[in-house]
Amino acid sequence: MDLLNQYSGDDEPDSSPPPENPNSPDSSPPRLLPGRSAAPSVDDTMLALTVQPHRKTLSNPIDPTQHNVAFNPTFDQLWAPIQGPSHPYAKDGIAQGLRNHKLGFVEDAAIDPFLFDEQYNTFHKFGYAADPSASHYVGDFDALAKNNAISVYNIPHREQKRRKMEEKKEGGEEEEEEEIGGGGEVEGEAENPASDVWLVKNKKSPWFGKKEGLQGELTEEQKKYAEEYAKKKGEEKAGFGGEKAEAVKDKSTFHGKEERDYQGRSWIAAPKDAKASNDHCYIPKRLVHTWSGHTKGVSAIRFFPKSGHLILSGSMDTKVKIWDVFNSGKCMRTYMGHSKAVRDICFSNDGTKFLSAGYDKNIKYWDTETGQVISTFSTGKIPYVVRLNPDEDKQNVLLAGMSDKKIVQWDMNTGQITQEYDQHLGAVNTITFVDNNRRFVTSSDDKSLRVWEFGIPVVIKYISEPHMHSMPSISLHPNSNWLAAQSLDNQILIYSTREKFQLNKKKRFAGHIVAGYACQVNFSPDGRFVMSGDGEGKCWFWDWKSCKVFRTLKCHEGVCIGCEWHPLEQSKVATCGWDGLIKYWD
Repeated sequence: MDLLNQYSGDDEPDSSPPPENPNSPDSSPPRLLPGRSAAPSVDDTMLALTVQPHRKTLSNPIDPTQHNVAFNPTFDQLWAPIQGPSHPYAKDGIAQGLRNHKLGFVEDAAIDPFLFDEQYNTFHKFGYAADPSASHYVGDFDALAKNNAISVYNIPHREQKRRKMEEKKEGGEEEEEEEIGGGGEVEGEAENPASDVWLVKNKKSPWFGKKEGLQGELTEEQKKYAEEYAKKKGEEKAGFGGEKAEAVKDKSTFHGKEERDYQGRSWIAAPKDAKASNDHCYIPKRLVHTWSGHTKGVSAIRFFPKSGHLILSGSMDTKVKIWDVFNSGKCMRTYMGHSKAVRDICFSNDGTKFLSAGYDKNIKYWDTETGQVISTFSTGKIPYVVRLNPDEDKQNVLLAGMSDKKIVQWDMNTGQITQEYDQHLGAVNTITFVDNNRRFVTSSDDKSLRVWEFGIPVVIKYISEPHMHSMPSISLHPNSNWLAAQSLDNQILIYSTREKFQLNKKKRFAGHIVAGYACQVNFSPDGRFVMSGDGEGKCWFWDWKSCKVFRTLKCHEGVCIGCEWHPLEQSKVATCGWDGLIKYWD
């Protein structure tokens, strides 16, 4: 206590009287507690700094974004931290909620990916790049001036040419040095392909570094392979110009009794009494005739136009046959000219001529009566569909949908290609003329429909939906207002042929199984029924108005690929299948 009294007495006189009792509470030493403040910690470096005691204290901190300062600040003032209370949950001055990257906050910049890649690659190649936030460059300014600020994507053509010349020059100098160092032996060895000097000199040769693999003569096996390869290439070149790889002579055989009757009429002449028996069509019930003569599956059948007294068939046995319908029911003529399977056939308007397309890449134009080939057309690609323009004055115009995505138009009088319609992304499957033959609709393996003006290779209507499937067969309704398209998702879709070519969602014909097969769809002559073959050998008939299945016939063993309604006898239908048979139903 004496020491405390002495301590207090040194600074100031003690005015309080000494305690009488040493054991009283007043005599205990005072307790010194640390001070606490509830205010957040504030970095007041800038606020506490003064220039001199007699000068005014700096009350306003320096704004980091300002460019002009009215006094000379010290180093500590310039590098003082940003003012404000420190965030309790921030590690480096950025609140946790404001972070969108592990290193802090990253702002989005509106820059095109191509421009970013250009500047990124330019910086890594030349050492400089354009700053997207300003109109200046960053990086190596010496390289910037040397290269005239070009980027890796816009090197001038003259600069590219100059660099190539320098590379060639440097390469030539190196070769000269090697030749000079080699002495006299180099000149002789440079001509020898087996020498190292020749290999070094011809660095770009495919034999560079393969000295051990060089050999003088070919083995017997290699010679045999080379001969076969040369023969194959020669056949391909010959096949491109319209000639077939395999030489097949065009010939035809007549199987009837006589080609002309006692009145001099041709065997293809329609009977004079052939006319429609009634106005309404009826669904056939029973099999009345079977034509058998093809050794492989039949791919297409077509009735003789208007009269239907003959029926034409194309088969996978490379032959085309024409059969009598009204009288004997026998084969009248066989046309042999294709070396591979026949894909499609098409009559002219009067039936005196027809087209056949085969997998041998040829389209042949036949005379129906004599069996002679009038002309042959080819582009070197497989024709999937052939059609003649239905107009009487344009019967010389041939359209063919090819495997190389094109529709090719020929003038058969001159044999020249007059137009190419090239918009599809897959092989063309069908060609259907609409709108009084001014337009035609095509379908393709690209799962789309395209509408064209005849003679103009520009698509006027493009129909493609995510739910659409490929449509390998399309038929026109007798009233010309609707198209029936066989879709490979086992249904028949109906499209309007008017301006918009819209899908009729109220009409949909289903029940058959055609997935994977190009089964033909067709209408009855009065338009009351829709029919189609299927993959199980059945022929399905639907009612046009109600869209309900009317009847199903088991026609063939295997696939029923084609079906045709007789143009005059309204209750008779012909079907063909991959069993090689053609059947006639009544």
